[in-house]
Amino acid sequence: MSSVEVPSVSVDDLPAGAVLLDVREDEEWAAGHIDGAVHLPMTQVPSTVAYNGDALPADQPIVVVCKMGARSAAVTAWLAHNGYDARNLDGGMLAWARAGHPMVSESGGAPVVA
Repeated sequence: MSSVEVPSVSVDDLPAGAVLLDVREDEEWAAGHIDGAVHLPMTQVPSTVAYNGDALPADQPIVVVCKMGARSAAVTAWLAHNGYDARNLDGGMLAWARAGHPMVSESGGAPVVA
C-alpha cells in the first residue's frame, strides 16, 4: 500500500481567504475553537457535501482542523479527491494554541483544546 501525501499548511501560513473547517466532535468544538471556523464533525462531511453542494465553497481554499491533525488529514484527502482545494492544518488545534492564536469557547469561558 502506498502512502498518499496530504496537502498541509502551518498555523502561520494560512492561505488568504481560506475557510477553516473544524472536523472535531461537538464537545471538542464547544471547549475551544477558532473564531469564524465552520464546524462539521468528520463523520458528517461526506453526507453534508453530498446533500448540500453549497456546504463548503468550491472556489476557496479549505483548511481542515482537528485536535492533532490525523482526522483532518483524512478529511483533507477526501475533499482533495473530490475536487476541493483542501489542506490539513499541521499540528491541528494543539499547534494553533501553542502558537498563541486566539480561540473562543461556546460557554464564553476560557477556551481550551479538548
